[in-house]
Amino acid sequence: MTVALMFLGLVALILLNVPIAISLGIVAMGAMVYSGGMDALLNSAIVMFTGATSFPLLAIPLFILAGAIMNTSSLSRRLIAFASALLGFIKGGLAMITIGTSMFFAEISGSAVADVAAMGSILIPAMKKKGYPKEFAAAIMSSSATLAVIIPPSIPMILYAVMADASVVQIFVAGIIPGILAGGGMMALSYWYARRYNYPVEEVFQWSKVRSTFKDAAWAFLLPVIILGGIFGGIVTATEGAALAVLAALFIGGVIYRELNWKHLYTAMIEGGIQTAIVMLLVASSALLGVYLTEQQMPQQLAVWLSSITQNKYAVLAILNVFFLLIGLFLHSAAAIILVVPIVMPLVKAVGIDPVHFGLIVTLNLGIGQQTPPVASVLMASCSIAKADMWKVTRVNLPFIGVLVATLLLVTYVPAVPMFLVDYFYR
Repeated sequence: MTVALMFLGLVALILLNVPIAISLGIVAMGAMVYSGGMDALLNSAIVMFTGATSFPLLAIPLFILAGAIMNTSSLSRRLIAFASALLGFIKGGLAMITIGTSMFFAEISGSAVADVAAMGSILIPAMKKKGYPKEFAAAIMSSSATLAVIIPPSIPMILYAVMADASVVQIFVAGIIPGILAGGGMMALSYWYARRYNYPVEEVFQWSKVRSTFKDAAWAFLLPVIILGGIFGGIVTATEGAALAVLAALFIGGVIYRELNWKHLYTAMIEGGIQTAIVMLLVASSALLGVYLTEQQMPQQLAVWLSSITQNKYAVLAILNVFFLLIGLFLHSAAAIILVVPIVMPLVKAVGIDPVHFGLIVTLNLGIGQQTPPVASVLMASCSIAKADMWKVTRVNLPFIGVLVATLLLVTYVPAVPMFLVDYFYR
């Protein structure tokens, strides 16, 4: 009964446009006072501080800052030029370029919104100029940007790992194959659209142009090598890898390309600071809720209740998939992970689901939520750039969402797909 009242209170506050982080804090403190009186709030500040100062969480502001620095330099333009030389000869090549560039940028930023901000302002106007419908341009940019939360490094993966006490590195590795499969599926679908609607070829394939654009972007290609190579090689942790990403972005943008000045750096730091504050306030307020739920043993009670219904882990995964898809309609991925993962983890462990496998399932579900209104944060960013109606874009975007759903089902019911590389390298 208490949980139901807490949920209804949370929904009511969100509908009143109270920020989610503030809503979580109000609901948690209200429940604590109801159960234990005012004395229950004595340690609330310490709980919030402790919850937001976990070492792995430091990777989040660092990856956000690295992405913001790259947004203010010419790295995006250079990546797009190389992708255009490599893929532009294919029918509907500009759509392919959008997906290919998003996949590569995903290896640096870890944020789908950062992907749209960096690439969308260049690629969406270019597609519209070439005769692509603005709804298609917005849809392909939005759906391909979601690959940034599947392909490592991924900010939602880091949050999940902290909340579930799982290995960040292993979850990163689990995302490689599904991310490539999802990107390939989107490219195949784009090619089908291009053939059907006669979208143009971008340019003639020339090895000389591939070589010249690769050379121009060579330093940018070092970023994922530095980040992922160091993390997967066991040289650095994910947090240290994020710090290396910032240093590498500063060096490449400021020293090599000489296109990062103090004004750009100031803008990047302000942007990174704002995004970090949003996430960290969510983490801090959710710590209060987590402490309350743990003291009341509500996650364990949920596990016992669902386990009494079914012990089949695939049936439980089906239930949780539907649950997270619904949650993704109304909550941003960070809020959903922080709010829900600590509650369901006892159930996940009770039925024998690997926490790393489950982490990728959660990430994919919430990635789909980035594309489905009413919240649809990534879709709204893309529509804003394209100046297109969100609901019209959603209709065009449904087949691309279908690719993500197919990837989710494959990951859920064929665990070897995400876990093959994890088992090979770490188990």
